[in-house]
Amino acid sequence: MKAFEDIQNIITTELETINWNKDPRGLYEPIGYVLSMGGKRIRPALTLLACNLFSDNVQPAVNSALGIEIFHNFTLLHDDIMDRADVRRGRPTVHKKWDDNTAILSGDVMQIASYQFIAQTPSEYLKQVLDLFSKTAAEICEGQQYDVDFENRDDVKAEEYLEMIRLKTAVLLGCALKTGAWIGGAGEEDAQLLYDFGINIGLAFQLKDDLLDVYGDEATFGKKIGGDILCNKKTYLLIHALELAKGEDGAELENWLNAFDDNLSNQKILAVTSLFNRLGVKSICEDKMQFFYTKAIANLEKVSVLENKKQELRKLAEKLMFRND
Repeated sequence: MKAFEDIQNIITTELETINWNKDPRGLYEPIGYVLSMGGKRIRPALTLLACNLFSDNVQPAVNSALGIEIFHNFTLLHDDIMDRADVRRGRPTVHKKWDDNTAILSGDVMQIASYQFIAQTPSEYLKQVLDLFSKTAAEICEGQQYDVDFENRDDVKAEEYLEMIRLKTAVLLGCALKTGAWIGGAGEEDAQLLYDFGINIGLAFQLKDDLLDVYGDEATFGKKIGGDILCNKKTYLLIHALELAKGEDGAELENWLNAFDDNLSNQKILAVTSLFNRLGVKSICEDKMQFFYTKAIANLEKVSVLENKKQELRKLAEKLMFRND
């Protein structure tokens, strides 16, 4: 079995061989910029790790992994426009460094490129991989729309939020794993178990992201802390705070949710974080993370390969669960 770091090196090397240095520069340069930012390369790594569970040769899965990684970065490009985010991975977002139109058009080309790489999947697996990838791509758009819809609702339930992050975040992890498993020669039951492992890890991963946005270290997180609070994003933390806040706490939370003065940004972050602490929503979020992490490990344990082959996926799950960035 290859180590996660070795898998990451394969992905990084392959990504660096893609030529984005072509005309028109205004279209392709931002793509090279985004992909040069690095990132954890979790999704393509999952594809190759899943393949490696069933085959010593991961090369047949590389193009599919690259397609998934390029697609993921395309979604970030468009997400950053919709969220008006200034920073991604510690660097200016494309729409800030260039403009909105550039970010939209470069993102469109990235989506097309992702399909071009997926189309290079070995022919015997191509239809099922392409069908899953297209289904996943549509689900991610559905998740993003729910996220947008939630901005104008104060009655979002925790279950609705979990379904939104399943679509927006978790399904691509599941897709990456199932794709790699298929190409490695896995049976359908094992491929589905790995998909479910990805879904549960993805849910835990996004809940961790919610926590880090409030309680993380800006230097390691790569984004401004408190961004979700400033835009009243309906995270798992805020949804539970809205349910639990009564009396003075409820009035204070409502006041801050209606405060959009940039001069009060730091005060709003501190005040809402203090409310979260008083209401105990951090531990509620941590408990739910643990619930999904436990389910994910149970899925992984049922996959019918030797235990020592699963260690890299188990270690990666732990790393995602206990990360600080």
